[in-house]
Amino acid sequence: MCRHLAYLGPPVTLAELLFDPQYSLVRQSWAPRDMRGGGTINADGFGIGWYPGDGDPVRYRRAQPIWSDPTIAQLAAVTRAGAVLAAVRSATVGMAVLDNAAAPFAEGRWLFSHNGVVRGWPDVVVPLAAGLPVRDLLTLDAATDSALLWALVRQRLRAGTDPAEAVGQTVADVAAAAPGSRLNLLLTDGRRAVASVAGHALSVRAAAGSVLLASEPHDDDPGWRPVPEGHLVTATASEVRVSPLPTR
Repeated sequence: MCRHLAYLGPPVTLAELLFDPQYSLVRQSWAPRDMRGGGTINADGFGIGWYPGDGDPVRYRRAQPIWSDPTIAQLAAVTRAGAVLAAVRSATVGMAVLDNAAAPFAEGRWLFSHNGVVRGWPDVVVPLAAGLPVRDLLTLDAATDSALLWALVRQRLRAGTDPAEAVGQTVADVAAAAPGSRLNLLLTDGRRAVASVAGHALSVRAAAGSVLLASEPHDDDPGWRPVPEGHLVTATASEVRVSPLPTR
């Protein structure tokens, strides 16, 4: 399993989100506290996407463990942003370990991450993949379940589907095609975030003017709230809504 987080609120340094907390995302890369479904560490790459202003996000992705990157700690200490999506990766056996296989995936203002696995990959999702434009299949970031999930969500976003519906319907379709899959998806455009809880944990901490969604709480703040299994979170810096995931 992987780990991911999204932050919306007043600008903070990336280090405040990724390095400084007691159980930070960096620590979760080598000492996660909740690795249900297999795996022990998240050392198969990492990625960070942040919004430096009103434009499209900037990304930094690598196929190596985040603790072994000589640049990211220095970059994180001096980079501030009010919207961030970051992830550390534990690759499913047989899937590529490449820079492009690490979340966040992106198009325009959208950033996307997946914590989980599609059971029976790739055969079970062939019918779903067949509904995508051939060009999208030929230009996937990597031959992984996460990259395909992003393509399925992105197709709905391009068609004008509401982001929460795009995530929820994608989870419902894939869960029906591949029972037992873990489908914790995370999507943001820098102003709002959408996350599904399907097979793994997610917690939310909302404060005055900010919200943080994370696979694991990064400290012992009593403000963290677990999101129930089978639910969808839609959040802005000032509001958090939780609703059941759709089913087919």
